[in-house]
Amino acid sequence: MPEGEISIDDPRATDVRALIERHLAFANSHSPPEDVHALDIDRLLDPALTLFSFRLGDELLAVGALKQLDAHHGELKSMHTAHAARGHGIGRAMVEHLISVARDRGLRRVSIETGTMSAFAPARSLYARTGFTPCDPFGDYRPSPNSTFMTLSLDGPDLLA
Repeated sequence: MPEGEISIDDPRATDVRALIERHLAFANSHSPPEDVHALDIDRLLDPALTLFSFRLGDELLAVGALKQLDAHHGELKSMHTAHAARGHGIGRAMVEHLISVARDRGLRRVSIETGTMSAFAPARSLYARTGFTPCDPFGDYRPSPNSTFMTLSLDGPDLLA
């Protein structure tokens, strides 16, 4: 894992709020309004969600959240790495951390929705490299040409070990 620390964070913290706002701006600039599934600060306060941050010292470099959909299924949400920190393994470290937390919570599967547009290609590639495979829409999602759905089974051996 790259240098830094991943821990639970508060979406209302000033720097976290700023990174979430950049995440929302990115989603809104690349997706039609009906297919923007990024969460705002209020929705990140849902008790079914836990938000994590990746920090190097006092500098916030990334955020990611785990949402519990039911007793056995979780969803990765609000994955965003600061532009200057991209390409250094921080996004992968966050995904691996969220998968580890999901395993610790006894979840059997984690899924993610991301865009089909070229701006989301790095995200789709990251999820594929960490073992996610395409799947049908899950939870409250509906099929859309603008959404890619991916999932990872946690029932087998730890793929990240």
